[in-house]
Amino acid sequence: MAKGKVTKAIFPVAGLGTRFLPATKAIPKETLTLVDRPLIQYAVDEALASGIEQLIFVTSRGKSNLEDYFDRSPELERTLAKAGKKDLLRIVHDCTLDSGAVTYVRQNQALGLGHAIACAAHLINDEPFAVILPDDVISASTPCLRQMIDVYDRTGGSVIAAMEVPPAAASAYGILDVAGVAGRVAQVRGIVEKPQPQDAPSNLAVIGRYILDSSIFKHLDGLKASAGGEIQLTDAIASMIREGSPVQAYRFLGDRFDCGSKAGFLQATVSFALARSELRDEFGAYLNSMVALQNAAQ
Repeated sequence: MAKGKVTKAIFPVAGLGTRFLPATKAIPKETLTLVDRPLIQYAVDEALASGIEQLIFVTSRGKSNLEDYFDRSPELERTLAKAGKKDLLRIVHDCTLDSGAVTYVRQNQALGLGHAIACAAHLINDEPFAVILPDDVISASTPCLRQMIDVYDRTGGSVIAAMEVPPAAASAYGILDVAGVAGRVAQVRGIVEKPQPQDAPSNLAVIGRYILDSSIFKHLDGLKASAGGEIQLTDAIASMIREGSPVQAYRFLGDRFDCGSKAGFLQATVSFALARSELRDEFGAYLNSMVALQNAAQ
């Protein structure tokens, strides 16, 4: 099977982020800070470290802060250079994207993830491409997307990131029906969106990383909205499978944090802070003291 190189990634960032109101009334959810970097920076860093060359952001009204973040800031750069703050200047340069490397597309209706992906169809042509959901922050020695591209290079078709979840949590995820398990890779036979635990076909949940064949756009085109009024990407993937297109599930190596929820965001903050050598001792001591106080109060 002929395979194209995965060089483009779509970042769906048009959502309102209502679970983080009132903060997201003024700033995009994707720019909420995890330690000292916005969520979107972790997603972009993963993409670039995985060999992605073209970054496509599907945005909406009110996301100009996100676009500004990746643009140059001449006044700030001059100020840092004049003050001799070379380390900070390097950090600012590192989060600036070249003009030719990033494209912004507007999703002018909140019609779901499938619709957001379809908004970027004209930029993909007939190439395979990645989709990264910034809410899912994944800590891994080898970037999750890089792991998936390595699988794609062996199998072709489409690849979905997956992780095992407790049966009771099945109703919060798209759950995969799989066969032909070979190590961390399994052939996908179908996807059940948010099933009740007793109806879940497996314990493998879809996580926000995809490598998709460009034929997905044919399946998204004309797809009817689900009961929630959104066009679901999982419905289009299920249609691909029924047509005979190969789709693989990959159980990635790494720790995933659901930063679309407050609890997940706080868990990620603790984990990433403790991983930083300049924060570990002071922050760890504070956490230990808080645990000791809580235990003493019980």
